[in-house]
Amino acid sequence: MKIAAYIGGLLGLALLVALVVRADAGAMLHTLELAGWQLLWLAPYRLLYFLLFAIGWEALLRPYDLAHRVGLGYAFWVTTVREAIDRLLPVASVGGGLAAVRLMRWRGLAAASVAATVIIEVVLTVAVLYVFAVLGVLLLNHLRAGGTTYRELLFALLCTLPIPILTALLLRYGKVFRRLERYLRPLLGAGALAADAALLDRELHATLSRARTLVLSGALQLLAFVSGSLEVWFVLRLFGHPVELRSALMLESLTQALRHLAFIVPGGIGVQEAAFVVFGQSLGLGAELALAVSMAKRIREVVCGLPALASWQWLEARRLRAPARDAP
Repeated sequence: MKIAAYIGGLLGLALLVALVVRADAGAMLHTLELAGWQLLWLAPYRLLYFLLFAIGWEALLRPYDLAHRVGLGYAFWVTTVREAIDRLLPVASVGGGLAAVRLMRWRGLAAASVAATVIIEVVLTVAVLYVFAVLGVLLLNHLRAGGTTYRELLFALLCTLPIPILTALLLRYGKVFRRLERYLRPLLGAGALAADAALLDRELHATLSRARTLVLSGALQLLAFVSGSLEVWFVLRLFGHPVELRSALMLESLTQALRHLAFIVPGGIGVQEAAFVVFGQSLGLGAELALAVSMAKRIREVVCGLPALASWQWLEARRLRAPARDAP
């Protein structure tokens, strides 16, 4: 996975460089200068996105936290760390989930229980992004800006429809990790691997059986992704190229769909920029303006992500020093 992330990162970086070279870099920077410090408003607004995800995740965790060791505030902080790791570090968009399991274990929650909620949340995100992408494709057609692109996207969505459905069914009925353990046993030995795999399968089964909680978490995720559309709408207004909310929604939904589809590319570098350029053309956005929008979102990622990463590393360092202080 690490090698694949490096390869994906290099390919994405090459794509980004090609886009910048073909565009007018000076015009792009001038567009960013027009907005100035007002772009920083994207950072506090992003807290709404984190809050919606945290509420949904905390609801999934609640049956495993009867002692209320994990409050909404802690889930919110872990959500910001997860996002920062996936967006800013070369981890192929999976490192944040692994870190989340570790951080929740600090509060005494069982690893298998937390891992089950993280896996289910990822599956929910895939399903929600599918719905979000369908909405974007419909808006693309409604705006009469799609042409052949609309038909191609619709065909791609229909072809990928079974993926989230089959994934959920496999996790619900397939005993995926128990079957995986059988293949790994010759390499790793029996040990506690079989028991851990069976426990994780049971926790996944239990989490997937809570239909109301799943619907609530999925709805909150959808609201979070929709809230990202207002970022595009706001940034384009600052750049002097206002668009309708439905146009911003179309751009955000299709860009997020492609970015998550290319999950192996760390931070979606190059993929996000290419998506804004391609779909921005259907709205009359030049490459420079589309790249400036993407750059504004990148700035927001850094402004939000660096404090989250710093706080995480500070707490990690404190935990490492604690045993040394307690030693005689």
